[in-house]
Amino acid sequence: MKRLLALLATGASTVGLTVLAGPPAEAATGCAAEYTITNQWEGGFQAGVKITNLGDPVSGWTLGFTLPDAGQKVVQGWNATWSQSGSRVTAGGADWNRTLSTGASADLGFVGSFTGSNPAPTSFTLNGVTCTGSVTDPPTDPPATGTPTAVNGQLHVCGVHLCNQYDRPVQLRGMSTHGIQWFGPCYNDASLDALAQDWKSDLLRVAMYVQEDGYETDPAGFTARVNSLVDMAEARGMYAVIDFHTLTPGDPNHNLDRAKTFFSSVAARNAHKKNVIYEIANEPNGVSWAAVKSYAEQVIPVIRAADPDAVVIVGTRGWSSLGVSDGSNESEVVNNPVNATNIMYAFHFYAASHKDAYRATVSRAAAQLPLFVSEFGTVSATGGGAVDRASSVAWLDLLDRLKIGYANWTYSDADEGSAAFRPGTCGGTDYSSSGVLTESGALLKSRISTADDFPTS
Repeated sequence: MKRLLALLATGASTVGLTVLAGPPAEAATGCAAEYTITNQWEGGFQAGVKITNLGDPVSGWTLGFTLPDAGQKVVQGWNATWSQSGSRVTAGGADWNRTLSTGASADLGFVGSFTGSNPAPTSFTLNGVTCTGSVTDPPTDPPATGTPTAVNGQLHVCGVHLCNQYDRPVQLRGMSTHGIQWFGPCYNDASLDALAQDWKSDLLRVAMYVQEDGYETDPAGFTARVNSLVDMAEARGMYAVIDFHTLTPGDPNHNLDRAKTFFSSVAARNAHKKNVIYEIANEPNGVSWAAVKSYAEQVIPVIRAADPDAVVIVGTRGWSSLGVSDGSNESEVVNNPVNATNIMYAFHFYAASHKDAYRATVSRAAAQLPLFVSEFGTVSATGGGAVDRASSVAWLDLLDRLKIGYANWTYSDADEGSAAFRPGTCGGTDYSSSGVLTESGALLKSRISTADDFPTS
């Protein structure tokens, strides 16, 4: 990781520039800029730039810097309007971050390419004033206290991020159930107390299979079970992802009528809650993006009719791989997005099977699409085999840097490598100690239980 901190010296002469969109930029009297290469692969990289206004408030800004190597190019960026002329790069404030009060920061980023070396820029300008010197990061607010839902309230999508009631990007980290038709005993008061209090999970994903002895066999019974788990998560301050777990057949349109019936019911029943996120198609497979999009555009209005404010997660082609597992990529979604607001797109991976090419796709796609990793495993795509710790950690580090939320498969004692618990655990009362955790469970518990970063200002 490469880092650069720069301070814009107060009192330096100013050269007025105009932001790339919006009102004229004002001269900045002091700022800090931090440049970080967050991920790098052959011929490409992702970088973040954090600017902090240390002077008077500004109502418009343009950040400028020079890429040191002639082969470095900005491919696409986010949270600003980006342009490049020769080696000179400029980024102008977006609608939601154009105004920076004293002490306020804006986090920008871009995906770039390079053909030679990839050195970090050595200087920055803000509104035409050269940055000099170095400083430490400004003080940050103390961590917010309270449960995830108490702190963040009703969530919504802003730009490419999931944002809280303060319009600040947040990352939710948690666990997914296995099929509730098979592992119901794993989801009781003791296990959810452990998930919320010991694991410090932000969310529970409720995986309700539609086929495979699931919803289609008892619609009323499975709907009631989902609602019960939503209530249990709410009582513990966790978000609940209601997962309409379509898998076989892979075309979600096979279950279109069932989806409309189910989501009409659960949306009406839970519309007053702030902790519910709807995932409308788990892993579309063997089907085109156009077909998935058509399904989404018929199901989302059913949810919106009852619950207009909740976030909806849309599955993507190729087992929710943004099409990568079918030989495609994120461009099909970028160029033909679902015609709906307040939605995110699902990305799923299994660390032992899906590595650099998949991580590069997520790095690119995150600049243009709101992503949520609603399911992933530390093992192979079969759900079994050995934990690939190196790939799992690389994935988790990437998701943390991009503030992409995730749910791990699975919070269960299934006899497979992806399970968090050893077989037989769900017959007891211990869901946290080292004696009941698998290698995958221990890794995820250690990551999820670290302090959340939920900004409130």
